[in-house]
Amino acid sequence: MEGVRQNRFDAENEVADRRPSAALTRSARSCRAKFLRYYPKGFADPDYIDLERDYKWAAHRRWKDELSRATLEDLLGKRKYTEVARRAVAIESRTNLLFSFEKMALRDGIKSPGGARIFSEGLYALLYGPGTLEARFCGWIDAVGRLPRRQTRVLTWPVLTVMGFLAQPSVHIYLKPTVTKKAAARYGFDFHYRSRPSWQTYSSLLKFARTVRHDLAGMHPRDMIDIQSFLWVQGSDEYPD
Repeated sequence: MEGVRQNRFDAENEVADRRPSAALTRSARSCRAKFLRYYPKGFADPDYIDLERDYKWAAHRRWKDELSRATLEDLLGKRKYTEVARRAVAIESRTNLLFSFEKMALRDGIKSPGGARIFSEGLYALLYGPGTLEARFCGWIDAVGRLPRRQTRVLTWPVLTVMGFLAQPSVHIYLKPTVTKKAAARYGFDFHYRSRPSWQTYSSLLKFARTVRHDLAGMHPRDMIDIQSFLWVQGSDEYPD
């Protein structure tokens, strides 16, 4: 299934590649120019791969090795919920995607057997459950919202979106609210953001990602890792204008 999704991502890029650069808005051209100032070879630039892509792709590869669908089904069948949660959190912990307080909130949320079960079953439903992406994502919102809370709130956009992004980067994208809102404003995209997690905001983000992917097709983005990294360059203080 993952291969099918990746092939679909590649096929959509091929169609979008036919769009002439003149059709891009001035804002889109400005954003592309900013990215290329930092990474002149685009998504193939060695510095880009080293600084932005490799660690995210390494986490995805580790996910496939340790939490493939077959492995996840086997662990859930044996009711090893704590092991599922432990592996997922350990994979994320090697990235810098979540802030330390978000990592702590997530670890607290899955520490109890009940929290680990909610997390593990909800994660499987998000990635492989029946129904539409909307239905599965809404179920995941509910699951993360039910995780035990000790100090910091668990149900935040970064915590909610990081697992899908690492597991299925051809489908899911990661949301850092402040940076993404800045990127959308710079791009001229009407991003319907709300701080309370909802499908409406996530579907708007996916639409934004599709728009950017369409506009950048000539640069051949491989997956949502490239799209998310492009947005990061637009909105992060690490990349001043």
